[in-house]
Amino acid sequence: MDKELLRRYWQTIEQKRFIGWDFSYMKDRWDIEPLPWEYSKIVRDYLSREMNLLDMGTGGGELLQTFEHPYERTTVTEGWLPNFKLLKERLEPKGVNVTFVNESDQLSLSSESFDIAINSHASYDPKEVRRVLKNQGVFITQQVGDQNGRILAEQLIPNVRSKYTEWSLKNAQQALIEESFDILFAKEYFPYQHFFDMEGLIYYVKRIPWEYPDFQVHTHFEQLIDRQNELLQKGYIHNNQHRFMIVCKVSK
Repeated sequence: MDKELLRRYWQTIEQKRFIGWDFSYMKDRWDIEPLPWEYSKIVRDYLSREMNLLDMGTGGGELLQTFEHPYERTTVTEGWLPNFKLLKERLEPKGVNVTFVNESDQLSLSSESFDIAINSHASYDPKEVRRVLKNQGVFITQQVGDQNGRILAEQLIPNVRSKYTEWSLKNAQQALIEESFDILFAKEYFPYQHFFDMEGLIYYVKRIPWEYPDFQVHTHFEQLIDRQNELLQKGYIHNNQHRFMIVCKVSK
């Protein structure tokens, strides 16, 4: 395939529709090293049906629904408007309280109203989390650290500068301790991420523009050609993720 045809084909990939947080298109297109912990299992270890649950940055609610928590005891927040509208249609009629949260991470929720707050890859304000949790309330979060995707971002986007700096387990723990949380569990890991075709790579990069700002096939075509060469040489395109996990409890 000549370069112009290849460019046009890749542009069809970046235009694929994406709703919620569904990466089913990536099946067999990538491999991600498993984390040494399982977020869902840890949540289930602490969650019980009588608890008032807050799921922060729930996306399309896909992961939330696997917990099968009573809808009338569930509140979700979301800051991306397409997902928020989806949640209003999908979960609100079932009895879930759906609340929009903007980039300030301020929660329009009552103080000391939740037994547990969970957060998978969403931003948060430690003061606000502390405010909405009851005494002895539990906060569980898995976060994407500041080194996430750095290898690929620097290869695809010359002079890229991460929007998120110094976001690591150490920083996050300290901020929570300052808000009177006791740390129950804390771990950090840097799993590999391998892409097995260019379609998967392009689809993925377009889904997370905060890590790959202003990326477009037509403006970063030569960088994509370089990655295709890596794919032909190695059989995969290498990247690294950065994850950390914290479980903590309101101490007073």
